[in-house]
Amino acid sequence: MLAYLIVTGTTTAPRAGELVAGLLGMFEQVITIATPHAARVIASRDLSTIPGNRLVESYFDAAILPRPPDGLLLVAPCSFNSLNKLAHGIADNLALSVAAEAIGRGTPVLVAVSVNPPLWRHPQAARSAATLREWGVTVIDPAEEEGYLRMASKEVILSAVHGKL
Repeated sequence: MLAYLIVTGTTTAPRAGELVAGLLGMFEQVITIATPHAARVIASRDLSTIPGNRLVESYFDAAILPRPPDGLLLVAPCSFNSLNKLAHGIADNLALSVAAEAIGRGTPVLVAVSVNPPLWRHPQAARSAATLREWGVTVIDPAEEEGYLRMASKEVILSAVHGKL
């Protein structure tokens, strides 16, 4: 079985490397796909050099043709923008297209939200998280860290992934 890691453009995107390492402890292969905004926060090179991880940057990559293979999908970190796009079925980039297909197939999908307190209090964040949960997606709420909200810890996220195996 393989795992997908979708990385979005949040300040916690650099933590994707530690998530890849943790996923590789549970899966034979990890395919990582970053949203266009993630490139503003993390260099593709940082993800492409992890042994066992395959960075996919094109709809024409052999790893996802003719369609992405079945596998668990983790969106981490998930920005406010991507959270809302997922809940509205917007697939305007490769990463969100793969996530939308996974939701549509009913395969295990987990979303680890990474937003600041005002965005988490925004009414649309609660509606989007509720919609995803109704669809069977596991939404991992952000955790408070030193008085600020951050993406949940690697241990919490990987425990949730393990629970889906």
